[in-house]
Amino acid sequence: MILALIYMAFFSPVEDTTVNNTKLGILAASLCFLVFGLLQFRDGPFIRPHPAIWRLVLAMGVLYQMFLVFLLFQNPSDARQLMAYWDPSLGKPLPDRSYAENCSLTWENAKNQVDIFVLAHALGWFGKTLIIRDVWLCWIVSIMFEVMEYSLQHQLNNFAECWWDHWILDVLVCNWLGIYIGIKTCEYFEMKQYSWRGIRQISTYRGKIQRTAAQFTPHSWTKFEWGPTKSFRNYLGVLVVVMVILVCELNAFYLKYLLWIPPEHPLVTYRLIIMFLFGIPSCREAYDYLMVPTNPRIGTQIWLMLANIMTEVLICVKLSEGEFTTPAPQSVVYFWTALGILLALYPIYQFWLVPRLSSTTSHRDDQCHAKDN
Repeated sequence: MILALIYMAFFSPVEDTTVNNTKLGILAASLCFLVFGLLQFRDGPFIRPHPAIWRLVLAMGVLYQMFLVFLLFQNPSDARQLMAYWDPSLGKPLPDRSYAENCSLTWENAKNQVDIFVLAHALGWFGKTLIIRDVWLCWIVSIMFEVMEYSLQHQLNNFAECWWDHWILDVLVCNWLGIYIGIKTCEYFEMKQYSWRGIRQISTYRGKIQRTAAQFTPHSWTKFEWGPTKSFRNYLGVLVVVMVILVCELNAFYLKYLLWIPPEHPLVTYRLIIMFLFGIPSCREAYDYLMVPTNPRIGTQIWLMLANIMTEVLICVKLSEGEFTTPAPQSVVYFWTALGILLALYPIYQFWLVPRLSSTTSHRDDQCHAKDN
């Protein structure tokens, strides 16, 4: 770290200007914090490729949270100029684009919707499947996000898509491909026999290379069985997991709209990458908290991930003042009201009414059996 600071302070080829010096100073300060976190933060649930990597991820989460808190105290103009400060190509209004202008299901229209974002969409669902590790939960999140797009297209025109774009191109092609490959990858790791040997115990060079590459694979693999119908606690936990994932996805669209960041800009990709890294240990800690009776505490990564997402929400709320003036359609209000009622009634039926009906039936069977005797 000291050698890096020496290079950046005295030998950096960057031009000696106030803007460049400020950027280098912030970068160097962030580097110092990340190194401290890598060395001193406590370990998380993973040990591959090395516990220090996941300590670094935790430090990145803290650093991102501090940046979000700083951004929260800016007005819309200053927040957009802050983006332009780091990249002069930013800070300009984005063209408002809708994807629902010509919804005839023709080959030409479908071909026009296929671009690099289709691959990114499938790759994103591959990553989310590795995090969630449950095919039914993945499909619930997949379908609910399309419902969220329908519900919010009166605010963001980017959410306005043709029906076949929503349900065929997105859900049945991109999402299915990512989920399928992700589940097959999970099944491979579940069935794999893990036998770890120290690299010094391997005699051949090929074996040493294979062992080095294996360091970047899981030390073991836990199959997630969320069981939302098993207990009221699991039900609430799965609801929270689904809502957090959906809000995290929505934040990406609102942030890039409000901060005037084009979808193809690297900043959008960087956020997706760090959220993926934050989500891996967070989801594992959430699963352990729900499913392992001997684990009474919520992990650090969960708290930090929730702080990141909620601070992003606060930023979106603050920067959107006066932006979204169109009220939600009545159909959207009715749908979410009905869904909320169903989500509230289901646990009453599943965890209160069903056990009592079962116990009553069992009691009657016992009485009939006693009379027969």
